[in-house]
Amino acid sequence: MLRSELDVAIARVLDSGWFVLGEEGSAFETEFANYCGSAHAIGVASGTDAIELALRALAIGPGDEVITQANTCVPTVAGIQRAGATPILCDVEHAGGLMDPESLAAAIGPRTRAVLPVHLYGQCVDLNAIGVVAAEAGIELIEDCAQAHGAELNGKRAGSIGRLGCFSFYPTKNLGALGDGGAVVTNDHVLAERLRLVREYGQTERYVHVATGVNSRLDELQAAVLRTKLPHLDGWNQRRRELASRYSDAISRTSIRPPAELPGRRHAYHLYVVETEDRAALQAHLESRGVRTAVHYPHPVHGYEPYRSLGDGPVPLTVSEHLCKHVLSIPIFPELTNDEVETVSSALADYTR
Repeated sequence: MLRSELDVAIARVLDSGWFVLGEEGSAFETEFANYCGSAHAIGVASGTDAIELALRALAIGPGDEVITQANTCVPTVAGIQRAGATPILCDVEHAGGLMDPESLAAAIGPRTRAVLPVHLYGQCVDLNAIGVVAAEAGIELIEDCAQAHGAELNGKRAGSIGRLGCFSFYPTKNLGALGDGGAVVTNDHVLAERLRLVREYGQTERYVHVATGVNSRLDELQAAVLRTKLPHLDGWNQRRRELASRYSDAISRTSIRPPAELPGRRHAYHLYVVETEDRAALQAHLESRGVRTAVHYPHPVHGYEPYRSLGDGPVPLTVSEHLCKHVLSIPIFPELTNDEVETVSSALADYTR
């Protein structure tokens, strides 16, 4: 649908001969910051890098602990570890699979420096409640927005509520590039400047290094692609919401539990994730009707061998463990045709277990 627009954007970069930290990246940063309702956006190489650099900008690293939720994707924890900090897992509430403020409060220890709630599946965590816990403990609040482009909490866009918001532009995201990419958004001018330093070797200008840093830059081609797609994002999200509503209607008389849209939220439906008692049976039923499904995520972070020790942390992780055994992702993306949506909806409605 966007091929001709993307061809023009890519040609614009090729004609310019400038491929890193140029006008396209600067323009996208301004446009994306405005979209999120933030003062600054700093383009980086990936969503994982966004988390690492956000922590580095806050001088969080070795000896510090950062709390996140157990039912996230491993890259959330990888970003924490790459900054040199220690990840600590807390549990989630059952309805939305989002960070539980009580579990967070119980997980905070003397070395805790930040909390990293994940806006899972496209729905914002209750950052008001999480923010109260963080403020009382004197720790930083950083949002993992990798699945929440355009999601809202009480009228505020994901990424604009905490001290920093971390985004991924992996191709499958609601706003996706044609490769890896990411951004950090913030209203803090000092942090924005630190991030710009850290992403390019700590340089203020060529060969003038004033801090230690890394190489993590959003290239001009990806920025041009993202600029082309950004004006379409709200329309795509609305289409996702329409599909979610049709699916929820279809399963209203079945044993399948639809995703909950919690109070004050505007869900971006990066994923439409249901809960079912017998996941294998539902998968087999949908497969027999020509509907492919996936599991996000089959294990909590501590269910993977390299991260087993994270399950021995300060709080139980029982809700996260339960959900990982019972969730199933149903196809949802704006390009689905009405006939395809009807096929999925009919198959869901016919499930009898």
